[in-house]
Parts: sequence; structure tokens; C-alpha cells
Amino acid sequence: MKLKVVKFGGSSLADAEHFKQVASIIKADPARRYVVPSAPGKRYKDDTKVTDMLYRCYEMIRNHEDIDEYYTQICDRYNGIIKELGIDFDISGELEYVKRSMQHNSGRDYAASRGEYLNGLILAKYLKYDFIDAENVIFFKDNGTFDEEKTNEVMARELLQHKKAVIPGFYGVMPNGTIKTFSRGGSDITGSIVARAAEADLYENWTDVSGFMMADPRIIDNPAAIATITYRELRELSYMGATVLHEDAIFPVRYAGIPINIKNTNKPEDAGTMIVAEASDYDAEKIITGVAGKKGFSVITIEKDMMNSEIGFGRKVLEVLEDHEISFEHLPSGIDNMSIVVSSATLDGRRDKVLSSMNRMVRPDSISIEDNLALIAIVGRGMVKARGTAARVFDAISNAGVNIRMIDQGSSEISIIVGIEEHEFDTALKAIYSEFVK
Repeated sequence: MKLKVVKFGGSSLADAEHFKQVASIIKADPARRYVVPSAPGKRYKDDTKVTDMLYRCYEMIRNHEDIDEYYTQICDRYNGIIKELGIDFDISGELEYVKRSMQHNSGRDYAASRGEYLNGLILAKYLKYDFIDAENVIFFKDNGTFDEEKTNEVMARELLQHKKAVIPGFYGVMPNGTIKTFSRGGSDITGSIVARAAEADLYENWTDVSGFMMADPRIIDNPAAIATITYRELRELSYMGATVLHEDAIFPVRYAGIPINIKNTNKPEDAGTMIVAEASDYDAEKIITGVAGKKGFSVITIEKDMMNSEIGFGRKVLEVLEDHEISFEHLPSGIDNMSIVVSSATLDGRRDKVLSSMNRMVRPDSISIEDNLALIAIVGRGMVKARGTAARVFDAISNAGVNIRMIDQGSSEISIIVGIEEHEFDTALKAIYSEFVK
């Protein structure tokens, strides 16, 4: 029998009815032995996620406000789920302990993590699975980075003691015993970590959509679904804003060669999207796998005659960015000019200092910063074999009346990135999608 690790997002566990749906999915396949839950998400449009409610409690405590009345809403949320599920489970002691811990300065990460912790307790009770607290099996180093080696060793050993278990997502523990969370969406990462440690045959990530779409449905009407995508393609699309799966969740399973299946809790019969290490299929009609992008970039343009013959020029430029703790996104360059694309937010409050440092380090003929740049990535393993893909991209953008500000294509040839003005973002995205998806 194959072993599957299954992760369910907040929308899949928002209320008792969703719990029942999740339970039926898990019990439909005995291979689904290890379950990673998120905190309860929104039940309806104007609802509040439990994690956001816990964040608010933390801020109220910091501002010396009383949280009794607001925290009761969190208690009611969990007690309501328990009551509607009809299980004999008193969680009041846990709820009171969490409240008192937050009031005694347990920290922001602790507060945020309790949504998953409490949901995990309830789900384990309802499924009659064992409960493994993530703080006992997921570890961070002193500098706050994930301790991959220790976690995999301890997690693997612990899972062998449990035929079936629930492991809450999103958090682990620091060497000093304090709770540490991954970034938002981190339950995806926990699921991937568990899948690797369990040596699973498949990691199923259940959410509220039937896999990845080829483009953002908020911009493209009814975009086509992606049946199969490679880890590398997913990484490119996730970085550019495709948000079905947390981009850091790829690495643990990629290391172990475990495929990921993105599934829809509300439509479990849908095949979803399969994420694999390599895909041998090639469809001449589907050259691109997807197109995604995001706004909020700035470009630093440096011009200097004979730049290409000046030893160490690029190193000095990057050293300035490093000194100001700025990471770069892309580095398109010519013989006498160099452009550095960075997130606009990283320049806040330090623009003048960056320009001054650049002038001092490389003595350019001119240097400038332009804002309001958007980047669009056209991604597809089929692009390597298809001739004229770049020409089709540029023609589509040009025919839509959009001016291309930047072009960057990596040596892997699975992506082409173009930079355009932010206000032309939707127009360019639609033009590219229409060119390749008939």
C-alpha cells in the first residue's frame, strides 16, 4: 500500500461541515496516514481567519488592552466545531492555557501557531488518529533558519511510532524552547517536511481550487488548468505570484523525489495538478505551462563607458546592495550599461544612500532609479524545444500596444521574463495568454 501525507488548508477546515468533508476524504484512502492541518480559515467572505484573530490578540496585549471579550470569539469558534462534530472533547483547558501564555508574553509566533495546534487536536480526536505536536519534531537553529537535518531525523523516528497521526502545520521550536513559525502559508512547508521524513509515495496538498491555473483567474477569465508541472516550473511561477502552494514547500519533497498533488477539498474527484521532478511529455500545442507576474519593482540603471573591461565592476555593484541588505531580482546588462531590478520596498528609506554608495564605488557616467515596474514570467518546459517562442511573446505584447522595458531569459530556457510599466500589467498578461492558449 502506498503512503500518502495529506495537508489541508484553512478553507478546508473552516467549520464542522468542512471537517466532515476532510474526514471522508482521508478515510476514503487508507494510504492517507499522516495529516497536516492549517488553522480554521474564512467561513464566508467577511469572516476572519483564526490566525488573524490570534495576531490581533497579540497586538491587543502589547497595547495593554483586555482580550477577554475578543478571545471568547476564538473559543466559540473551536467549541462550535467540536459541538457540531458531536465528539466528546473538552478543549477549554487548552484554550485557557493559550490565553494565559499569550498574556505572559509568550511571543507573536506562539500566538499565531496556536490556530494550527488547536485545530490539530480537534482533528486528531475526530479522526481517532494520534496527535504529534510539531514543536517536538520540527526544529529551527539559533539564527532562526530551519534545521533540516535534525528535523528529518527526529520526525522520521517519531513517525515510525505512529501508524496514523495528525501533525499541525506552520510552526516548530527554537533551541531555547520558544515557538517559531514559518512564513504565512507555512503549513504547506510542514506537509512537505512530513512527507520527506515519512518517505511518502505522494504528498497531497488539499485546498479550495482544483490545482494550478495557467494564469491568474482574477485577470484571465476561466484560465486553463495545469495537469502536470515540474518543480522548476512551479518555483518560477510561485516566485512570480502564483499562490496555490507556498514556494518553500517544494524543497523537502524535491530533495526526496516525492511528487505533490494539488487537490480540491470541495471537488475531490478532480485530478488536480501533479507536481513532479521531471516530465517527459511534450505537447506542441502547449508550449508554455503558465504565465504569472507581479508588480512593485524598481530598476537601478548604471551607465559607464568600457564597463565590460573593468575588472570587478559587477562585484562592486553587488557589494553595495549587500551592504544595504538589498537582494536583487535580475541583472540584465550590456557592454556599457547594467540594470539591477530590485523590489521597490527594499529601497524605502535608503535610496539616496544606495545611489551615493554606487557613485563612490564604481564612478558611473550616470545612475538612476525608475519605479513602477512589473515583471511577467512566461514559463514552460516545452519552450526548450519550440522555436520562435520569444518572438511570439514579444509580438503579442507589442500588438497589445505595450512597451517592453526589460527582457531576461535564463540559461535553462524554461522561462522568459519581461519588465513592463505597472499600469500595463493586465493588458500584457492577457495578450501573452491569448497568444499561447487558443
